[in-house]
Amino acid sequence: MSKRRERIDAILRFLQDSSAASIQELAERLSVSEMTIRRDLSVLVEDNLIRMVHAGAVLNPGVLDSGQPRYSLAEAGGQRTEEKQRIGRRAASLIEPEDIVIVDSGSTTEWLVRSLPDEIPLTVLCFALNILVEAHRHSGCRLLFAGGALHENTLMFDSPEGVELVQRYRANKAFISASGISERLGVTCSNAYETRVKQAAIASSLTRILVADSSKFGRIQAAYFAELKDFDIIVTDSGIAPEHGEAIRDLGIRLELA
Repeated sequence: MSKRRERIDAILRFLQDSSAASIQELAERLSVSEMTIRRDLSVLVEDNLIRMVHAGAVLNPGVLDSGQPRYSLAEAGGQRTEEKQRIGRRAASLIEPEDIVIVDSGSTTEWLVRSLPDEIPLTVLCFALNILVEAHRHSGCRLLFAGGALHENTLMFDSPEGVELVQRYRANKAFISASGISERLGVTCSNAYETRVKQAAIASSLTRILVADSSKFGRIQAAYFAELKDFDIIVTDSGIAPEHGEAIRDLGIRLELA
């Protein structure tokens, strides 16, 4: 991650907590010049994430939800269900017999696992309860599970040992979820604790596949974990805006529409 990307991520996190901040305050917190902060803020203004006020910046309402939990798997599972089912089926069709796959947490990745043919032999490495339960229903799945402390809002388990387990294994394919996808500000999720294991899954996999419904494109969440160019394939629904599809293809990423 570039230093500028780290600063922008830190600015978004700070504004999420406080809603507003002065340029001087941000410069002091990040140990950079006020001119550097002004340049970083200009990027966020262009992306309509913040607005400038006298000697400071204010988070635009509705851009980043404040409060915890910012994401609820139970609520997400009831939204855009038809699109997620189609995306899950399309993503599952990319899996071949004897593949070793890493499956991220999320409601869309759950539909991926639900869509696996029972007879296909494969190894699934996962770290979320809903993914584990669905994968266990398939007789052909050999399971590896990275455990830890359970986060109720995502059903994801988190621990340094779990991240280390993912880092020790290698996979043919990783299926990664996201809450926000931006050509300029990268691929983001709602919770900071998710980023370490997502990055480990990406680093441990030969083919990196992003699975997300079209509403996630153009959105930003606080926790950055990857650039769009880090993915080889993106699976989404046909509702994706033409400009986002064009940007994906310009990066040489294969776009699969469900």
